[in-house]
Amino acid sequence: MAELDGVDGWRAFDGGLSAWFDAPSPSPSPSRSPSLGVGAALVARVVELVGGREFPDFDLRAGGVRVRIGVPGGEPGQAEMTLAGGISAAAQELGMVADPAGLQVLRVAVSSGELASVASFWSTAFAYEPVGDLRFEDPLRRDPAISFYRLDEPRPLRNRIHVDVSRPSEAVEAFRAAVGQEPFGPWGVALADPDGNEIDLVPGGELPTEISDARARTDEVGTADWRVLFGAMTFYPTTSPAQAGRLATAVAALTDEAGRPLLVDLRPDGVTIDSGKDQWEEDTAGFVTLAARIQSAARELGLSADPARLRFVQFGIDAVDVAAVKDFWTTVLGYQETPRGYDLYDPRRLNPTFILQEMDAAESERRRQRNRTHFELLVPADLVESRLATAVAACGTILPADRPGTRTAADPEGNELTLITS
Repeated sequence: MAELDGVDGWRAFDGGLSAWFDAPSPSPSPSRSPSLGVGAALVARVVELVGGREFPDFDLRAGGVRVRIGVPGGEPGQAEMTLAGGISAAAQELGMVADPAGLQVLRVAVSSGELASVASFWSTAFAYEPVGDLRFEDPLRRDPAISFYRLDEPRPLRNRIHVDVSRPSEAVEAFRAAVGQEPFGPWGVALADPDGNEIDLVPGGELPTEISDARARTDEVGTADWRVLFGAMTFYPTTSPAQAGRLATAVAALTDEAGRPLLVDLRPDGVTIDSGKDQWEEDTAGFVTLAARIQSAARELGLSADPARLRFVQFGIDAVDVAAVKDFWTTVLGYQETPRGYDLYDPRRLNPTFILQEMDAAESERRRQRNRTHFELLVPADLVESRLATAVAACGTILPADRPGTRTAADPEGNELTLITS
């Protein structure tokens, strides 16, 4: 299904109804930063709409809000359509505009001859839950799902695609002990599954508490609820949409005051607050102050953090012609390059970051081998052809389909992206 009658801007894909609403442009004043306030206002409106129904997923960003309504059985009924229409009406009243081009979900896929053991390794390393036949998902629906497929031919050499995951240090230590591996690699954090696929499992830490800047002193409240997993983040379980909405409103007010919009993701069972990768380090003292104030606000609402549920996931690609590979992925995914130059990120900050690393051109066999790992991109059906055309324009190649209902493009060095519509 592509467009939905009566709910402009919504699309049915990824097991639900999804919409992205652009926030109204902020004041032209140079001192005015993008605000989360309009997103929090939309959440408050929807709290009134849902009643006893399942609360949608909300991803609040400085530039807008993504909303996802779960659809039991996969086919939206009248209740879901009515809720989508009500959310659209509320968004319009707040000056928000739906933009289906903002809808995409990036996943990772692993091919293996040892499906059971490899799937167990990855799903346990990530603390994911099964959601279907050989597919596992982040219970918070923030980080990319993982699918597993039967390997059709031997591919013994090291992949050119790799995955990094960061989790709280105690979870990393527990997993290392469970698999009986000592970490290896240049950063001392790599582990290998039974097929030799490597992941960098990075232990997270705590926010610094000793900051020389007096405005960042947090002795009274502290930041014990927060963890540093590339980004600084915390998770608060909630018991009702109203409680989640009150926390979102409080966070929006604090971030607007600080001029530092964060990533705020609301789920039926809790709220994640996230700085985004590395962004808390731009002004460590200022961020620690903000984190302490958010922690204080959460506790005033009677909330207790559960940092064990947090994680961060990013993807890496080894390439000889880094510029050509970078151009492909930024073009096809609509990503941008960070000022540092080696990260590619989703400007809406909804999908995983990419890291590009230079590869030795002499590794000819490894360059020719098809990866055991590839990416999957879920997009609405009416956007597939335009994405394929974009891939070709960025020097990509369209490959024969491996599975019905999919289309696959490869970047200039053979790294694959399979487009899926459901």
